Amino acid sequence: MKKNYADQFPQQKGLIYLNHAAVAPWPQQSAEAVKRFAEENATTGARYYSRWVETEKQLRELACHLINAPSIDDIALIKNTSEGLSIIASGLEWQPGDNIVTSDQEFPSNRIPWQALAERDVELREANLNAELTPEDSLLAQVDERTQLLTISSVQYASGLKMDLEKLGRFCRQRGLLFCVDAIQSLGALSFDCQANQADFVVADGHKWMLGPEGMGIFYSRPEAREKLKLHQFGWHMVEAMGDYNRKDWSIARSARRFECGSLNTIGIIALKGSLSLLLDKVGIAHVEQAVLANSTYLIEQIQKEPELQLLSPASLERRSGIVTFKRQGADPAALHRYLMEQGVVCAHRGGGIRFSPHFYTPKEGLKQALELVSEFPERDI
Repeated sequence: MKKNYADQFPQQKGLIYLNHAAVAPWPQQSAEAVKRFAEENATTGARYYSRWVETEKQLRELACHLINAPSIDDIALIKNTSEGLSIIASGLEWQPGDNIVTSDQEFPSNRIPWQALAERDVELREANLNAELTPEDSLLAQVDERTQLLTISSVQYASGLKMDLEKLGRFCRQRGLLFCVDAIQSLGALSFDCQANQADFVVADGHKWMLGPEGMGIFYSRPEAREKLKLHQFGWHMVEAMGDYNRKDWSIARSARRFECGSLNTIGIIALKGSLSLLLDKVGIAHVEQAVLANSTYLIEQIQKEPELQLLSPASLERRSGIVTFKRQGADPAALHRYLMEQGVVCAHRGGGIRFSPHFYTPKEGLKQALELVSEFPERDI
């Protein structure tokens, strides 16, 4: 029997939320957990600080489970994807003439930290994912003897293109290249296995498909890979003997905690822990993925039936994700986006069209209504 999780998402009447690829609403249990923490803090301060530390540990365990990391020691809790990627970009030892391979469709978080290395004479090579080659082969064709790292989004933010990470990871491991994955458009929606993908680094903020708050993300690093990163931030939290405040000598933590220089975002930890508990413990990521792809498939099939609509996302099953982008012929995408938002359909204008990104709990009736509004768009208002 299919469970109904509507009680976890008591959204405003008339709202159709199709924007999980941007910023997602919190589930009710996360909101309640934050309320309880705020009340506790207001009345007792840090009297029960040990509980906060336990919640932090539980979040690391959930994150470890989410990506199938070998150990919670491989998980750092960071502010966002950009911070994690910047830690990698600034931490590696680059030589003039080195290069990094990525795609031409990356969100700025997975582009700007690497572009900034141009001042050190490091080249960023952007493969054309729409070339005649497969997206993966287009990336690998850019690799040469000076390539040090390949970095790619697991799912492209505008088109929803899902990458074959196992093929890319296998290639990188065989060639001795570092493999970095921006997984923000996968985690919380699709199954992810950092060991099967042979990823050296996985970075993702929690505010999209993980249903968490902005400013709270996870950063996985394989032990051998994190040893290659020089640190540029230091503080009480990133030392091996954390808690021994009188000790004057110190060493960098062996675990990924080395990337957490100071006090963590406790509110963010509590909220994200609540959201991941829902996704992993109550729903199950296999069910989440099945429901997300069922919603995407429904949208794709309905869009393909309408002559006036053009699908911009991949149609093939192996390339589908939670993102479906399309445009309506004769309609300005920006104007159509404004119209949909006014009608209560929360979506995005991306990749030259309208991007719908429903989650596992999104009812099919909402998808149907959103598409009907697309068809009813008064073109005279363009």
